[in-house]
Amino acid sequence: MIDETLSDASEKMDRTIDAAKEDFASIRTGRANPGLYAKVMVDYYGSMTPLQQLASFQVTDARTILITPYDVTALREIEKALSDSEIGANPSNDGRAIRVVLPELTAERRKEYVKVVRGKGEDAKVALRNHRRKAKDAIDKLVKDGEVGEDDGTRGEKELDALTKKNVDVIDDMLKRKEAELLDV
Repeated sequence: MIDETLSDASEKMDRTIDAAKEDFASIRTGRANPGLYAKVMVDYYGSMTPLQQLASFQVTDARTILITPYDVTALREIEKALSDSEIGANPSNDGRAIRVVLPELTAERRKEYVKVVRGKGEDAKVALRNHRRKAKDAIDKLVKDGEVGEDDGTRGEKELDALTKKNVDVIDDMLKRKEAELLDV
């Protein structure tokens, strides 16, 4: 029973780590990265569709991304979605593809992005702690109901704490790398 609870908590924590990776990838640094557009949605024939399903991405140089739609008729909608996104770049359309040149980040803008990254990192840590709390409550309930012994409950809590610490350390490491990437000029 405790092993199932720990396994469930581990799966949820892994999904939280994956979500944090996606969040961090969507934050712009000084270099062009197709991950910036992971959360951009395009109105494609009346339904909101992720941009990555509608086009291929090619990084042509350190600050330029070439976006080639699979369906050329969607070019206008893709360009509009890119303009409306929070990336801070102006797309240019040549009739077949969209070229996005990312402007150089100012020191002030880099510091703002560091704050955003820290906020997203803290949100991920809070989610991890919530998963830990729910799993601990489940273990406590098992002990209280007499389904497992006190020693097993204590062992389960220690394993849960170790799992939580390991995942929080992963978030901290990702956070440090992203901050270094942002502050690298």
